[in-house]
Amino acid sequence: MIDYESLLNHEIKAVKPSGIRKFFDIANEMEDVISLSIGEPDFSTPWHVRQEAIDTLQQGKTWYSPNRGFFELRQEICKWVERKYHVTYHPESEVLVTVGGSEAIDLCIRTLINPGDEVLVPEPSFVCYVPMTEMAKGVPVTIETKMEDNFRLTAKALREKITPKTKLLILPFPNNPTGAVMRREHLEEIAEVVREHNLLVLSDEIYGELTYGKESHVCFAEIEGMRERTVVVNGFSKTYAMTGWRLGYAVGPHEIIDPMTKLHQYAIMSSPTMAQYAATEALKNGDDDIAYMRSQYDARRRLIVDAFNAMGLTCFEPEGAFYVFPCIKSTGLTSEQFAEELLRKEHVAVVPGNAFGDCGEGFLRVSYSYSLNHITEALSRIQRFLKERGSN
Repeated sequence: MIDYESLLNHEIKAVKPSGIRKFFDIANEMEDVISLSIGEPDFSTPWHVRQEAIDTLQQGKTWYSPNRGFFELRQEICKWVERKYHVTYHPESEVLVTVGGSEAIDLCIRTLINPGDEVLVPEPSFVCYVPMTEMAKGVPVTIETKMEDNFRLTAKALREKITPKTKLLILPFPNNPTGAVMRREHLEEIAEVVREHNLLVLSDEIYGELTYGKESHVCFAEIEGMRERTVVVNGFSKTYAMTGWRLGYAVGPHEIIDPMTKLHQYAIMSSPTMAQYAATEALKNGDDDIAYMRSQYDARRRLIVDAFNAMGLTCFEPEGAFYVFPCIKSTGLTSEQFAEELLRKEHVAVVPGNAFGDCGEGFLRVSYSYSLNHITEALSRIQRFLKERGSN
């Protein structure tokens, strides 16, 4: 018998499995489950985008793309970023097309981090930042964001965590799982600290187009002096309902994008060809699709926030993404206990808040990227679950 355990990489053995996927996998094996656990749009990819991919296949355009991505796509990314966020990038050297935003995050961390470098990670946040830092032999330093601050990162909290070993700040806003958004005035306060301590920034803006209210998303690279310090990660999964196409990108100084591209060359080679042609079409003609999906998410957001508050589960009103983060501390259950009992008794799948960091304990992540009928039925079951618990 081979002792595989002794042969595996020590860092990967220490990485915990994703807490999101745990409940998703359990729910998939049960009957009559309503899942609010996965952050995946319930919309189909817009037809004109799918049509472009179909035409590409019919024309036999199935070859490799350049490592950085097709030049036309990189041009359209630069045009889109400048039009939306008023930041200029050069398609020749400052854009890298990746297999989803997650690959871009991984490449950025591995490019910038040497063993022992500290990476600041606001939490609750998406599950990949800490393990990716650990795999790069960096040291993740988490910063707790709080409901009383609307789950925003504050300059005070950031300063308290900086040491001489701090190199990189990850800015995951709009935030998964809380739906928190950093407005311009908040970003300017963070930028002041970044300048003061000579930090680099990885700004994960995958939900940038899914913000609600009168103010649109502000790209961190748009803040004075931040373009030269920031790698912005974005993609097509959330904005255009293209999750399965697996396409994202990074924009930033060529001094960082170039070595990221080297890693990408050896690990991936190039992103999927048909997805790149489809994404080019999305960027050119997809603004109406974004507006429609955002309006639908906004209606669901208001419904689900009001419902949780009416049930007695205090729910911060998210300003971005498509998640709510209700507090369940009043039930006396831990996040995992609540999620497990709800799944077992009412067949509703949600994600425990502690999957997104220890400070997420006492909360749940609930996605509203589902139809109103789906959400309404899930809310009815959750309310019944709470009533039955209260009567016991």
